[in-house]
Amino acid sequence: MWGDYITMSGKSEIIGRFATRDGDTGSPEVQVAILTSRIDELGEHLKIHVKDFHSRRGLLAMVSRRRKLLDYLKRVSNMRYSKLIAALGLRR
Repeated sequence: MWGDYITMSGKSEIIGRFATRDGDTGSPEVQVAILTSRIDELGEHLKIHVKDFHSRRGLLAMVSRRRKLLDYLKRVSNMRYSKLIAALGLRR
């Protein structure tokens, strides 16, 4: 299997950490956290496999989706946005 997918237990841990309430899997915070994990893993993959342009295109799509979700969260609640950026260690 591919090395750039997060495991089920890793995903559950991320959901548990960033969920806004019980059973929350779709809030922007959870989606951004999962995307960030996938982006980090795919970035490591691309450091090794420099010519993997298909995965690079997928990485750019994930970064774009994360940016859109972060823009939405900033527009809706600046406090939640700031808290999420600090928790994930993103530079914005």
